Amino acid sequence: MLGLLHTSPVHVPVFDALRDADAPGLPLRHRVRPELLAAARESGPGGVAEEVAEEVAEAVGALARDGARAVLCTCSTLGDVAEAAGAAAGVPVLRVDRPMAAEAVAAGPRLAVLATVESTLAPTTELIADEARRAGRPAEVRTVLVPDAWERFQNGDREGSLAAVVAAVRRERAAGGIDALVLAQASMAPAVERLVDDGHPGAGVPVLASPRSGLRAAAVLAGR
Repeated sequence: MLGLLHTSPVHVPVFDALRDADAPGLPLRHRVRPELLAAARESGPGGVAEEVAEEVAEAVGALARDGARAVLCTCSTLGDVAEAAGAAAGVPVLRVDRPMAAEAVAAGPRLAVLATVESTLAPTTELIADEARRAGRPAEVRTVLVPDAWERFQNGDREGSLAAVVAAVRRERAAGGIDALVLAQASMAPAVERLVDDGHPGAGVPVLASPRSGLRAAAVLAGR
């Protein structure tokens, strides 16, 4: 069984569908804790507060006690503390964006990270730097906060949120000077489909999202 720790319920059907396509038959156990992201955002720029990290560790431990052989954390803001909680819980924990970060580093040294939540930018940038060190490759990252997209998402306007992300991707592509674009949050992934065969400037620059590669890697950890 693979355990998944989410901070939004919208991820549950997304990862169920990816499991059906890429790892059929793999049992999933979802835990949705939106208050953890809210608390992490209040922690400020110094990183996730100790109390929030403890709650993340408790959630990971609960999934392990439920029988999870591995845990996938789908929240980029909490990914680092979730991975750190794996040792105490006795299960491997993977942050959903780690495979994506490795793919980005392989694409080239000039990367742009787009996020709708500001607290995601620093963890994602640090993750890319970590994967660059592992690969022995250079990486230069510029970060972009997509204005109004998170507010729209929280208010149920997913179409408006995705439209804002697509527009931001097109601006970054048109600006040039990048080898790949990274969508820092799993909730941004549907924007990739809207950019297929895009006729705007810079359309050849790849746009990377985390759900599929993250689920595939976590399924391997869970024994599939």
